[in-house]
Amino acid sequence: MGLRDRIAEELKATVHGGELKLERYAGPPGDPGLLGIAPDSPVWRVHGHPTGMLTGGFAALMLQSLHPLAMAGVDQHSDFRTDPAGRLIRTARFITTTTFGSQQAAREVIDLVRRIHTHVHGTAPDGRPYRADDPELLTWVHTAEVYSFLTGYQVYAQRRLRLTPDECDTYYAQVAPVAEALGAVRVPRGTREVTRYLARMRPELHVTPAALEALRFLRGFGRTGRERLVARLLMNAAVGLLPDWARAELGIHRPALVRSGWDRPAATVVGRGLEWARGPSEIHAAARARLAAATPGVHDASPMPGRPPSG
Repeated sequence: MGLRDRIAEELKATVHGGELKLERYAGPPGDPGLLGIAPDSPVWRVHGHPTGMLTGGFAALMLQSLHPLAMAGVDQHSDFRTDPAGRLIRTARFITTTTFGSQQAAREVIDLVRRIHTHVHGTAPDGRPYRADDPELLTWVHTAEVYSFLTGYQVYAQRRLRLTPDECDTYYAQVAPVAEALGAVRVPRGTREVTRYLARMRPELHVTPAALEALRFLRGFGRTGRERLVARLLMNAAVGLLPDWARAELGIHRPALVRSGWDRPAATVVGRGLEWARGPSEIHAAARARLAAATPGVHDASPMPGRPPSG
């Protein structure tokens, strides 16, 4: 097995558990998917960009950790310490299935997450009770995540492919139904709404010992030396995606010149290397083929109510 194949297999094992489960994306023919999006839609472009999603994913974890109740749930219930790859795989599978999968496959993973959330509850170190199915907490987790994904895409996509301001608004509108299906409320659906939401949340956000432990854990993520090196480079790049106030709250003091002159170029090289090793995405190909099989003007099922136009 050559280098390219070895990297591709390692990537598939780390992100997808070694099994892509292409049946989630390949059928039924013509199924529009949960969001009714097309390959040129903003959400498809953002969620289909490896470097933006990897760096954005790390940034999302850091940003989400600043909510004491969200972090308490992760700290007390997640198996990220004993099975970090497993948590990554489950998260990646949820995002790819809800974005590129069939309606049935997407609803199945949403229902699974909702069932899991009913068992995640407790008391944070500050004495406040929390529940993973708290609608407001779900809105925070979702908004921090998609903000980070979009920021990662806008930094690492080729300049000519980056989203316009209107397309950024469309992206937020297109992903909102997934959060709402999980139980989130008052989900921001545009850039201005996201900006106002983050500003409104800031008084509730602060670093906790659990958040600092998670940050240290993320910096050492990886089962092999090569995985740890790649994760460290992507993690450093993810720091550059965070708002200034979030970096300060986490106690991260990484000079702007280092972030722009070293972290960003290094992540770009890593991302291109991973894309080269992976080759054309089998998941995207399966989803494209499913959509292409649609009969013009005929839909066997409707995508999630309230979805925006695919753009």
